[in-house]
Amino acid sequence: MYAPAARTTATRERERMAYDRSVVHSILDEAFHCAAGFVVDGEPRVLPTLHVRIGDTLYLHGSTGSRPLLAARGEGLRVCVTVTLLDGLVLARSQFNHSANYRSVVAHGVATLVTDEATKREVLTALVEKVGAGRSVDSRPPTRRELAETAVLALPLVEVSARLRTGGVIDDDSDMELPHWAGVLPLRLIPGIPEPDAGVAAPTPDYLRPAGSPWLEPAPLRGENVVLEPLDLSHVDELLKATADAEVWQHLSARQPRDREELAAYVAGALAEHHRGERVPWVQRSARTGEVLGTTSFYEVDPARRSLAIGHTFLGRAAWRTGVNTEAKLLLLTRAFETLGAERVVWHTDIRNARSQAAIERLGATREAVLRHHRIRPDGSWRDTVQYAMLAEDWPAASTALRDRMT
Repeated sequence: MYAPAARTTATRERERMAYDRSVVHSILDEAFHCAAGFVVDGEPRVLPTLHVRIGDTLYLHGSTGSRPLLAARGEGLRVCVTVTLLDGLVLARSQFNHSANYRSVVAHGVATLVTDEATKREVLTALVEKVGAGRSVDSRPPTRRELAETAVLALPLVEVSARLRTGGVIDDDSDMELPHWAGVLPLRLIPGIPEPDAGVAAPTPDYLRPAGSPWLEPAPLRGENVVLEPLDLSHVDELLKATADAEVWQHLSARQPRDREELAAYVAGALAEHHRGERVPWVQRSARTGEVLGTTSFYEVDPARRSLAIGHTFLGRAAWRTGVNTEAKLLLLTRAFETLGAERVVWHTDIRNARSQAAIERLGATREAVLRHHRIRPDGSWRDTVQYAMLAEDWPAASTALRDRMT
């Protein structure tokens, strides 16, 4: 526990205060930025900056040329640092009782300049690791010059407190019959889809991918002919080259991209669907040459019913009739039935696409139905869709047949 002090003791609503180390540390560790208040030349200043906690010390990032860092030389700089996580807006029946759910930390003390190079490197590494676990070894460390241009302030966590508000509306009894909506609007900081810089060929690192159900994880899958790896915007150029053939797109729900920008928009859409938990996209790459061949996905993923669909598949002409598609489906079905424990796997294909229907039937799937006017084709016409499915009880025989075909 942190001992309450005069500057960390509330004068009202004291029930919201907390001095438990674990509470304070969890708020500081979850937040990515803080505000540091101080006085320079008699004038108040508040500086938004980045922070990281190591043990019972809070470290603040800055530049060696900034006013607070210059003022911190010698005996240090008296500061008040605040961190706030906003969890929701509380809408009451009366305007006076509107509020917010939040978690906040206030720390007072004297911040001193970190001058030891080893400590400074340790702090900056911890700050980078806070962005993503593993990032420090996945990026260039600072040079001696960059290290000299970077300042780090150390603030011991001694005078520190947390303040929290949780729960719902607190309205006056006299307002309870008012005909106004009341409740909580939750707020969350949610990472978006990573957007690679121009010229980046490396795939999005795992620490930037959303964590979630294994059903929604595009786990890398490897065979003798094909490798499935998580689809990424860095694959756009290779995909455009591999699939620059009108016949590849003939029976797909999306029309053939006219240029790189359109294919990038298609990939971004697939990644957005993954982000929403609607699709699990992979790129198909030759295990022999390393060339990108096409893409495929799980979609209509329903862990509760243990079912999913396989589709959004397109392959460049060079990969046709090479065993790539068969092996890719073998990898996907093995993951579905043996890793995820699926009970049912579904395929959908255009009723006009006889080649696709024959390929699905060769996998061992059963034709179940024709879904009339199921989708709209890129040309605006209605598409009748043929639906196939394979059950868990069908998988052992289908698996043996597929492995024999691959052999």
